[in-house]
Amino acid sequence: MSACPSCRASRSWARCWRQQPQPVGAQQCLRPLEPGLQVRALFPSTLLSTASYGHTVPLSDGGKAFCIIYSIIGIPFTLLFLTAVVQRVTIHVTRRPVLYAHIRWGFSKQVVAIVHAVLLGFVTVSCFFFIPAAVFSILEDDWNFLESFYFCFISLSTIGLGDYVPGEGYNQKFRELYKIGITCYLLLGLIAMLVVLETFCELHELKKFRKLFYVKKDRDEDRVPIVEQDQLSFSAADHTDVKEGQKQDEPFVAPAPPTQGQGSADH
Repeated sequence: MSACPSCRASRSWARCWRQQPQPVGAQQCLRPLEPGLQVRALFPSTLLSTASYGHTVPLSDGGKAFCIIYSIIGIPFTLLFLTAVVQRVTIHVTRRPVLYAHIRWGFSKQVVAIVHAVLLGFVTVSCFFFIPAAVFSILEDDWNFLESFYFCFISLSTIGLGDYVPGEGYNQKFRELYKIGITCYLLLGLIAMLVVLETFCELHELKKFRKLFYVKKDRDEDRVPIVEQDQLSFSAADHTDVKEGQKQDEPFVAPAPPTQGQGSADH
């Protein structure tokens, strides 16, 4: 059975479920989907990647409190995990191929880096945007290619508007496998996007462009007071050492005893 008009307009089954009861022909559309393994896997992945669609939300106060604590702890660890993975992947995907082409064929390292970055960006866009968009347009009945490509871009850019959510159809086949596949797609696609951005950031031309926005500091002026202060401290220390050495070199002379004239004068 096709979705009711309100579901088509909102693209969200949760919104349709919260509305007033619909006619008898739309009651099957209003059946809530039982949270299975696929929903439990997709919700944390979209939450930690900051691309939450809003189609699955906690309703109880305890669930909302747990979601806040889970996000505060989970999002920083997710960013650390993605950073570590991207750094290791960049070594094998970007730096080693560029260095190998530079040493093997003697091409300029800057030219090889630019060509490699363009090819890597083209492969990433093809594998994580165009091909998934074609797949989603086939699996989702109400999506065309543009809407599928829009979903891929909104998801991998971590915007997550929630107007398009895959696997929410009532007659969706292989829902569990489909949701798990979407979770893997989001994780791998996010890593691929970060690797491409890191590759472009390592280009020599972009490094020059970034230096234009750096705050320039006069290092000589910053070092002069420190050097002068050090010189003053060292000169003072040397002067005290010289005085102590002169005192040590002087012979020890006992004070002369008072004479009789001085003693009588004192009396």
